[in-house]
Amino acid sequence: MLNRANEIASQLTDWRRDIHMHPELGFQETRTAALVAEALKPLGYRVRTGVGKTGVVAERGEGGPIVALRADMDALPIQEADDRPYASQVPNVMHACGHDTHVAILLGVATLLAEETFPGTVRLLFQPSEEDADEEGVSGAPRMVEDGAMEGVDAVMALHVDSSTTTGDVQMGAGPSSAGVDSFWAAIIGKGGHGAYPHKVVDPIYIAAHVIQALNGIVSRRIAPHAPAVVTVGSIHGGEAGNVIPERVELSGTMRYTKTEVQEKIHAEIERALEVARTLGGDYTLEFEIGYPPAFNDEGVSGLLREVAVDMLGEEHVQTPELEGMGAEDFGFFCALAPGAMFGLGGKIEGDERRHHDPRFDVDERCLPIGAALLAEAALQFLRREA
Repeated sequence: MLNRANEIASQLTDWRRDIHMHPELGFQETRTAALVAEALKPLGYRVRTGVGKTGVVAERGEGGPIVALRADMDALPIQEADDRPYASQVPNVMHACGHDTHVAILLGVATLLAEETFPGTVRLLFQPSEEDADEEGVSGAPRMVEDGAMEGVDAVMALHVDSSTTTGDVQMGAGPSSAGVDSFWAAIIGKGGHGAYPHKVVDPIYIAAHVIQALNGIVSRRIAPHAPAVVTVGSIHGGEAGNVIPERVELSGTMRYTKTEVQEKIHAEIERALEVARTLGGDYTLEFEIGYPPAFNDEGVSGLLREVAVDMLGEEHVQTPELEGMGAEDFGFFCALAPGAMFGLGGKIEGDERRHHDPRFDVDERCLPIGAALLAEAALQFLRREA
């Protein structure tokens, strides 16, 4: 399978660069979806567009079992800072996280599987808006689920290119692959006045300092040390002039977790931290937005992926991942409905590492056929074993 994938490497690169030059933000991926549909129909896939607003679902085969393979399609609102020939042609929009790579790889999987006979059905999920949400705060994965993308699915697989892992290496294993994420917005309400008479006001900036201290103490003092968790205040705004104490200070932040009980605990502790405002004579408002759930790699699906990777690449190129950060991914919505797994595909440019969500992001395109071969072979193995 890897040899066959290498034979179409130039096509994979062409797809990736085309998509990279024409990035589209979440729920705006009309050109990308049209490119995907146009590539799939001649291969004999049954193609459905407009899934989850701008997503594409394509199938080949009949009946069960059903294995779903997912690629996200959206770009980021970032101005690309590179003069390479395939740089973004859209101002302030860029594929800075590798989703162009994911789409090209899944089209490669479709090409490889079009030449195979297998029991059951392969379902390809080209998903919109992983990075963002619509006006109702809903991202692409649950929108696709609403449109039936996961009906009857027995397993779901995906990959994410990793610009910090050597090309030719992969990271895969059971357990959490990404954190859950919620957002919060708060306002600390005081009584404004002249900066020369602080004893006559209720200073929300002074109160905010204590609230932020309490928020920053949640993980270190209120959450068990072995439980992964993050509480970050990323925005604080208050006041217009140096000699005027404002009426209110607004702040917002993000929280990350891998266990539901930790999520509930953090919510309660954020509320407790804001109560400091009332203790000091002010008041507060607080709102939460429930975001992506944590994604967990199923032991059976990730074990199959690992087995395929060891056989294809050699055991020395298959690493066991560690949850070093608390990044979030809406792939967890799919994993909640069927056993699933996502693995990391090495795509590091040696000597010039390009970080994700950075204006100079890029990957070593030699990773494209590797990703396509691994997903295609794992899908085949799953269907044949389940049948």
